[in-house]
Amino acid sequence: MTIQFLGATKEVTGSKHLITTDNGTKILLDCGLYQGKGLETYNDNIDLGFNPQEVDYLILSHAHIDHSGLIPYIIKEGFRGTVLCTPATRDLCAIMLPDSGRIQELDTITFNKKREKQGKSTITPIYNEEDARLALQYFVSIPYDKEMKFGDFSLMFTDNGHILGSATCNLKIKRNGQEEPVRIAFTGDIGRYEGRILKKPQQFPQADYIIMESTYGDREHKPVTQSDDDLLDVVKYTCIQKRGKLIIPSFAVGRSQEIIFALNTLWEEGKLPNINVYVDSPLSVNATNIFKLHTESFNEDMIEFMRQDPDPFGFDKLRYIQSSKESKELNFSSEPCIIISASGMMEAGRVKHHIANNIEKKSTTILGVGYCSPTTLGYRILKGDRMVSIFGIPHKVKADIRKLESYSAHADCKELLKFIDHQDRNQVKKVIVVHGEEKTQRNFAKSLQSNGFKDVFIPSKHDKIEI
Repeated sequence: MTIQFLGATKEVTGSKHLITTDNGTKILLDCGLYQGKGLETYNDNIDLGFNPQEVDYLILSHAHIDHSGLIPYIIKEGFRGTVLCTPATRDLCAIMLPDSGRIQELDTITFNKKREKQGKSTITPIYNEEDARLALQYFVSIPYDKEMKFGDFSLMFTDNGHILGSATCNLKIKRNGQEEPVRIAFTGDIGRYEGRILKKPQQFPQADYIIMESTYGDREHKPVTQSDDDLLDVVKYTCIQKRGKLIIPSFAVGRSQEIIFALNTLWEEGKLPNINVYVDSPLSVNATNIFKLHTESFNEDMIEFMRQDPDPFGFDKLRYIQSSKESKELNFSSEPCIIISASGMMEAGRVKHHIANNIEKKSTTILGVGYCSPTTLGYRILKGDRMVSIFGIPHKVKADIRKLESYSAHADCKELLKFIDHQDRNQVKKVIVVHGEEKTQRNFAKSLQSNGFKDVFIPSKHDKIEI
């Protein structure tokens, strides 16, 4: 039996890991799109490292595009197996994958114009919106904590609290000549223990091999309550003192709902200034509606809050923007306001236009609330570059730049160690650290070893291990 690592190796994107059982069953864990470099990642994405026609099952940990975004592509390339995920993940993919397809189409048009000017051949989209819609017929959803058998393996999802529907994927795989199956836990991305909306990460069954994310494996977040105070300070500084716009680039699923709920809470407490708040992302709007359908994933505090306020994602000053016309009007408006818009790494979507139109204004504040890959516009802005290129046009950065990492949906170092702490070290044969920058992974590996996990492995792309 082998595991091959084909993405999210020494980087935080493109999650893909391929298990081949003793009987020849091929099980793909996640099938994520490489993000953060525009269409420079085109070759990385079409070079899968496996033949989709040979894959029998795809187990999807959650709906974020860096974990799910290549599913329509492998179906185009001949995958005819089954995509296994939780019900909420399936619902989110139903809006996120078509949105990704639209972005592929639009980005390709822009990219091809540049290639034509350079005398280079044009490219076709990795997939389009229709491809993504057709892909949904291969999805089969399984609720949390229900073990299901498929040929020579069984699968059970346990809630890991990262985003709605996210799961640790727990497999038991039969081995030739052995009575006991091998137990593999793939954590996907792990959530926060202080999350204000979702249940905290749940314990997962004892495993022999653990494939574990490490995004914030060498950092600690501030408490969420401190973040609300910090957010309020930024709002008052920008919208009241400077009379400007507060632009919050935010991932449409998870982060946007956290920020909306934080602002809702501040409004209900009478602390939020009397200013308009705009959620300018159709995907965020649709994702928020799906959140409302899956209250079974909410924690007790959130359920109690909803007894007093049935709509935790709506208040008097909050407006959801759908049409591009309304979005463009925000660019010409001079009113002090808050704009929450995707994408979180500032690489695509409406937020890129808001930044382009406002980054040279001293009255503007751009507030980062999550992880940005080193190759992204968001990373360059947040690390302090004073000149950035947006849509090929150079812009001086005159806006205030702030960052609040504690709104991240990723566990920090202490939370990652807490998540794995219940595992019997004598039974865990290997912890495989993925989905993190290499320096962070090395530091996190040391923390794991200090906590009794002796065999820790950091794979490179295409590495394969026998288990």
